Order: sequence, then C-alpha cells, then structure tokens
Amino acid sequence: MDTINKDYIVNEQNRKIAVQIPIETFHKIEEILENYALVQLMKETEGEEILGVNEAKTYYNQLKKTQ
Repeated sequence: MDTINKDYIVNEQNRKIAVQIPIETFHKIEEILENYALVQLMKETEGEEILGVNEAKTYYNQLKKTQ
C-alpha cells in the first residue's frame, strides 16, 4: 500500500481539524471507493433480472422523467 502524504490543518489551539492531500492521491482514493461501491452493488443485484439495451434505455429515460 502506498503512503499517503498529508498535511494537517490546525486551529488556534493547535488541534488537527482537517487534512490536505495531493489531488492525485484524492483521485486514486475516489476511484478505489467508486470501484468498491460498484462491486458491492453488483453483488447485491446478483440473480436479478438483466435488462437488454433497449429495455435499459427505456428504464433510464423513465428515471429521468421522474426527477
């Protein structure tokens, strides 16, 4: 695992209140979290009905109309 280079932001009492990380590190973390969430969603929906391309388009168009 890579080391995360970070800088701490402190308040007037010298208490850590935030962390600043390089943008590249943030993007890596974000991608890892998105991939993890996608895998979890795929596991949850195992065995459910699979839509064809046209069925999926119709479904997503319906979602857009309700938002």
